[in-house]
Amino acid sequence: MNSEQLAVSSEQTRLNHNAVRRKCNFSLRFLYGKKSGLRERFIVAFFCLISWFFPSSAIAQPELSELCPRPVLSRLQRHRVISGETIETIAQQYNLIPQTLIGVNPGLEGGQVQVGQEILIPPFNGISITVPNGASWQDLATAYGVRADVLFEINGCVETPTVVFIPGVNWEPGKSPSRDNYTGLRGYPLPAIAQVGLSYGWHVEPNTGESFFHGGMDILAEVGTPVLAADSGKVVYVGPEGNYGFLVIVDHGNGRQTRYGHLSRFETRMGRSVQVGDVLGYVGTTGRPDLLNPHLHFEVRFQSPVGWVAQDPDIHLSKTSDEDPG
Repeated sequence: MNSEQLAVSSEQTRLNHNAVRRKCNFSLRFLYGKKSGLRERFIVAFFCLISWFFPSSAIAQPELSELCPRPVLSRLQRHRVISGETIETIAQQYNLIPQTLIGVNPGLEGGQVQVGQEILIPPFNGISITVPNGASWQDLATAYGVRADVLFEINGCVETPTVVFIPGVNWEPGKSPSRDNYTGLRGYPLPAIAQVGLSYGWHVEPNTGESFFHGGMDILAEVGTPVLAADSGKVVYVGPEGNYGFLVIVDHGNGRQTRYGHLSRFETRMGRSVQVGDVLGYVGTTGRPDLLNPHLHFEVRFQSPVGWVAQDPDIHLSKTSDEDPG
């Protein structure tokens, strides 16, 4: 092997080691965040050690592209429009929906293409977004309903995302994303502002040291306190639901829901239209609360391609209170 081949081999090994490091670091962080068992963590850690110390003898040395695929946004095809083509027919050629093409090509927002025009074609449906400052892969997963490890890999295993491709955005073919004048929930889920015992987001269980994700806001209140609709909408669920205990779900339209958990009893029924401030039920301790103190478990959820994804209620409430972790 000549010096040039040695240099290429050395550089490939360095790139592979870097890719292994990035992927293993992310996988371990993701498993800890998901409260995975010791066995799962050990398997990942063992594989990472083998991959690092024995890249060629213990296992076949993978190519860099196998460890971390090229980012989706660097794999866009180029399509030149010919006579008779429309956005719809071009989308069909690539098994995409028209809104995916429009999202990647802002010049198509008018709904027309010109002969000879060149447009970019992503490998699958989705949307390109600019990541808010400080947002992590887990934040994006929570907001868009796509697993953090999937987002991490299809965007090239970059540790700090800036501009990323979110796959499978819930668009309807031929229909532009809906717009409304939503500026937050108009009400508060209790008669008076109350302390927050457990906020939305990641927390550490003090007894075990395990990380866990809390998908709502636990607002401290005495048992029997009326629970109020935070905005107008339609009641779509009333009844027991696992850890929630007695649960009420109100759909507010435009892909938004609020959930009210651990109730003691109900004051509404499924199918009823409610206005902001209407009584839905009363604070209780049913289900499996995360706090010992009585509280309302309150959630705000956004409709994503894989279901209703929890968002931070604090950014939706027009009335907020100081957090008092309990």
